[in-house]
Amino acid sequence: MANNKKANTKNSSSKFIFWVVGLIAVGVLALIFLGNHSKDKEAVKSNEIDYSHQPFLGKESAPVSIIEFGDYKCPYCKEFSASAVPFIEKELVDTGKAKFYFFNDSFINVDSERSAKFAESVYAELGNDTFWKFHDLLYKKQPEDQKYEKIDLYTEKFLTDTLKEVAGDKEVDKVVKHFQADKSKDAWQKDMDYVKKLNVQGTPALFVNGKKFEGQSIDDLKEMVENAAKGK
Repeated sequence: MANNKKANTKNSSSKFIFWVVGLIAVGVLALIFLGNHSKDKEAVKSNEIDYSHQPFLGKESAPVSIIEFGDYKCPYCKEFSASAVPFIEKELVDTGKAKFYFFNDSFINVDSERSAKFAESVYAELGNDTFWKFHDLLYKKQPEDQKYEKIDLYTEKFLTDTLKEVAGDKEVDKVVKHFQADKSKDAWQKDMDYVKKLNVQGTPALFVNGKKFEGQSIDDLKEMVENAAKGK
């Protein structure tokens, strides 16, 4: 799938909406999310998505599930992680209104799949909290001048060294063994299957209880979450 979508990355600016978080006199501005504008398939109902064994932020009892589809090589995802996710946490996750999940859409190149599978190994062996520490750090370490064609940025050594910044040696060894044995393949493939099922066309992309978010602001997202909680 990475090879099939690679050609689309050069035109990514026409397929995404940026999320930008800024400050104004009265508080924090809403973000602007760049989603793709292709024709949707029929929305998938929340109960048709298997959220088990997926990393998430928030309380399990939260009534609404938000999914971000992302690629660790995607610069828009890096910006989304740094600027938009903290705002979503504050407004929707910390308030108990929603859970926020991360699903992989590894489409840019080999690095995308490798880093996603390594992150899945982190989640499998070290749990949710360490996963998010690694996840955030991996985006922070994404180089500003990366080129989509370059496929050897996120080597196993790079990923291992990054994990060492948030986990001990024994924990790192467990993750590396899990990754080298390709035990994260099924978890990664589960995400990629949802990419096809939900007709995800680019990253970052948001879905609320299985329905694609088409809005342009945090208020639009809050409204969608509130409607989802009411069963709309």
